[in-house]
Amino acid sequence: MRLSKVCLSEIYAQTRKNMLIGKDTKVIIQGMTGKQGTFHAMGAMDYGTQVVGGVTPGKGGTTHLGLPIFDNVGEAMEATGADATAIYVPPFAAAASIEEAIEAEIPLAVCITEGIPEMDMVRVKTKLVRQGKTRLIGPNCPGIIRAGQCKIGIMPADIHTDGIIGIVSKSGTLTYEAVQQTTEVGLGQTYCIGIGGDAFSGTNFIDALELFLEDPKTRGILMIGFIAGVTAPPGRRMGHAGAIISGGKGTAAAKIAAMKDAGIHVTNSPASMGKTILRSIINK
Repeated sequence: MRLSKVCLSEIYAQTRKNMLIGKDTKVIIQGMTGKQGTFHAMGAMDYGTQVVGGVTPGKGGTTHLGLPIFDNVGEAMEATGADATAIYVPPFAAAASIEEAIEAEIPLAVCITEGIPEMDMVRVKTKLVRQGKTRLIGPNCPGIIRAGQCKIGIMPADIHTDGIIGIVSKSGTLTYEAVQQTTEVGLGQTYCIGIGGDAFSGTNFIDALELFLEDPKTRGILMIGFIAGVTAPPGRRMGHAGAIISGGKGTAAAKIAAMKDAGIHVTNSPASMGKTILRSIINK
């Protein structure tokens, strides 16, 4: 069954709203009893996130960190009312974990895992579109956070402050740098979304930008992508799967020119992100 572009846009718009996390968001952790799942579940709870349970096949009926563990996402949702899941599962099993979340129709799934095979993600994206109810962020991403309210991911919590800037980034490290700088200049953040840099991901720049534009509190947007074209010739991949140039399109110069033509402020140095967006808001 082939979906029309109109139908796809409606699906994307509907599931985009699932990223509006907050104090009332109930989160489960897939892979919670593992080392990474345990560590980041504790970080989320310390931040004030409503973590209501975990999922580890074969360990249903037990408890971990004082929370119930379930065998699958469907059982966890039924028992806890969870509307979001964070996935900390090794690459070989991560796609199956996302598919389990899709089958359970959980509104928001955030997959942190790096190194999921591309063909696995092609299969996952097909199921996402056909299901039309679950929004996926990631994989290979730091996650999503609403400053002061809900943290689903691996980002350092203490640098985030409630404010007016929406941040979306393909780069994990530069996400944190953008957060730190917008905090330092006194702007703070609304939502910060790390969409990941894999070739096949659940959420792209357009999805995040639309979310920010619809949010009355977000007064500025800071977007971080891959410049491309610096070390690789046309038609070749750079070191990162998301940085591809072809036929002269997608180069650093072309991206910068397009953004400037659209009235977007561009900084040539990551060290100037905070000052640049502060200046643009003051002069608006």
